[in-house]
Amino acid sequence: MTNTDEQSRPAARVIGEGEAKIWGMSAAERLHRTFRRLGLDEDPATAGGLVATDARYVFDESLIKALVQHPGVVLVDEEGTPAAIHAQGMAARRLASGEPIAAVAAEYRAMSAHELGSAYNSELRKREPPILRRLTSDDVRAVERRLFQGSYKGVTDLVTKYVWPAPARVVTRWCALAGITPNQVTFASFLLVLLAFGLFWTGHFGWGLAAAWGMTFLDTVDGKLARVTLTSSKWGNVFDHGIDLVHPPFWWWAWLVGVLASGHSVGAPTLILTVIFVGYIVQRMLEGAFLAAFKVEMHAWRPFDSFFRLITARRNPNLLLLTPAALLGRPDIGLILVAVWTALSLGVHVVQMIQGLLAPRGQVTSWLSN
Repeated sequence: MTNTDEQSRPAARVIGEGEAKIWGMSAAERLHRTFRRLGLDEDPATAGGLVATDARYVFDESLIKALVQHPGVVLVDEEGTPAAIHAQGMAARRLASGEPIAAVAAEYRAMSAHELGSAYNSELRKREPPILRRLTSDDVRAVERRLFQGSYKGVTDLVTKYVWPAPARVVTRWCALAGITPNQVTFASFLLVLLAFGLFWTGHFGWGLAAAWGMTFLDTVDGKLARVTLTSSKWGNVFDHGIDLVHPPFWWWAWLVGVLASGHSVGAPTLILTVIFVGYIVQRMLEGAFLAAFKVEMHAWRPFDSFFRLITARRNPNLLLLTPAALLGRPDIGLILVAVWTALSLGVHVVQMIQGLLAPRGQVTSWLSN
């Protein structure tokens, strides 16, 4: 960022005080964290413009980010009450001196949250209207549910999408109130990765699956905790996604070793492991190539692509194949199913990539953004 860019960015200010807390912090503290994440200075003397926000409201971070780009706009709630403003000149100085937003709002163009912010979140692959809500002690839980819902990816596997949300919200809230950080949750999930690997390797499939499913649950919690408390970091993001990307094929390798150690006969074990490793790696490479080529994630392109993400041969769907097989005493059959499903999923990804390359220029866009 150039010095000119820094000078042109508005300052930020929280006006008033809120009466309730969400995820262990007041709405004002949430706003302070938002400003820091967006690189906004809270010293009004450092810039000509001022983004002023009412501390009684909960704002989606995307709304504050959009307001920074729209000087001369006042953000209003559903009843038309001013909640935030990007003021300039004398109005900015009046706000900096402590005047309420409503005192200068009449001079500016009013926009609702729907008009100012986008309902499509490309990072989370979903359509979710940005939240703007006045917070009172009576609706803390409702606002927390809404923020948690907004933190969830719209396109993901079926376990993460349908099984984990309810318990994950409870644990996320407990972590927020207890002061547990997302990175601490991620580190706990990393320990479970190692524990599951060791248990699979030694043929203790039941306990290994318990550790593996526990890891997948914590993998859901850490990201949601980071988003609802606005405490995500570059290091945490790299650590979390690095674990997610690397460990799955090593689990299936350990599972094969455990199967052989427990006396089960597996035909062509080298072929099975090769299919799983190569299939997983090429599948992820195709997803990355698709994103690089079309600037949209493969699984967010069409309704079918989003559906297939529910069941494609990633960690959680594979665990759904391995778990009943292990419970029935046939972990070897489970591994064969994982290899077959990995090969089939890879085939679907190849077709998706070819279809993207053959599509007319500009036609590969997310169906969720329409």
